[in-house]
Amino acid sequence: MSTLLEGAPAVAATTAANSGAPAKARNAEFVLTLACPERPGIVRAITTFLADRGFDIVEHQQFDDHVSGKLYLRTAFGFDQLIERDQQTAESLTAEFAAVAGEFGMDFSIHDGRPQRLLVMVSKFGHCLNDLIFRWRAGSLGAEIAVVVSNHEDLRPMAEAAGLPFIHVPVTAATKPEAEARLLELVAEYDADLVVLARYMQVLSDDLCRQLRGRAINIHHSFLPGFKGAKPYHQAYDRGVKMVGATAHYVTADLDEGPIIEQEVFRVDHALDPDALVTVGRDAETQALSRAVKWHCQHRVLLNKTRTVVFR
Repeated sequence: MSTLLEGAPAVAATTAANSGAPAKARNAEFVLTLACPERPGIVRAITTFLADRGFDIVEHQQFDDHVSGKLYLRTAFGFDQLIERDQQTAESLTAEFAAVAGEFGMDFSIHDGRPQRLLVMVSKFGHCLNDLIFRWRAGSLGAEIAVVVSNHEDLRPMAEAAGLPFIHVPVTAATKPEAEARLLELVAEYDADLVVLARYMQVLSDDLCRQLRGRAINIHHSFLPGFKGAKPYHQAYDRGVKMVGATAHYVTADLDEGPIIEQEVFRVDHALDPDALVTVGRDAETQALSRAVKWHCQHRVLLNKTRTVVFR
């Protein structure tokens, strides 16, 4: 989707208009994201395109990566309330913007304001699912949970208490191809935009990772690769770690090494036993995962092979 070289800064510049005049009601109905080579006139071409169609820019962020010579941009826009709306859609705007994109060599997407739909995958640990459900019901997740899928029955009561469909898809070494085929059927059936591995304790096949590229987010503790395998928090306790964290990243065929979207970390000390470290780690996991999901669903994450640009 976009490109960013190793070692480049990762913070975006944000612009906002404040003329001192009474603010008009504005509604962000579309989001444009793009990456292209740096050159003069890019922002002017975008603003002219939008202004000619009666749009107001609600939010604009861009990052000029002088190492790679690339520009990354996210612009949210809606109709000026004083101008009669045309029947514009993301598809029609994409077709119209293609000429501008071709002139500047842009890799771009235009998204409408439809809330993204989530297929959440879980196993037996419920803290991430519980947190996502809370934020979804509070309206702060920025997405809709469409269905919960699990290889165990343990979390069915939690999902169904929230009014969510819960689908049990058991997985064994012998049935893994069939289980993954069923997962893809559910993605299509529930029109899921994003698959969220909320402590789903199964390794996805390389083929499934490729099919879900850029559409699946995983969460794990940040002790990897140092403390692999069973009881990582006990291993960390034995080594006297001073920081506990979690990493949310896109799923790739390289296990737990996909492009990082968000990380959370807490300082700890000798007073915390392994169980206390687990509790801290779960807090880190819920926070990192919820932010990653929200930013992705707001189209704030521009994906590159091994890195991301995140417009927070």
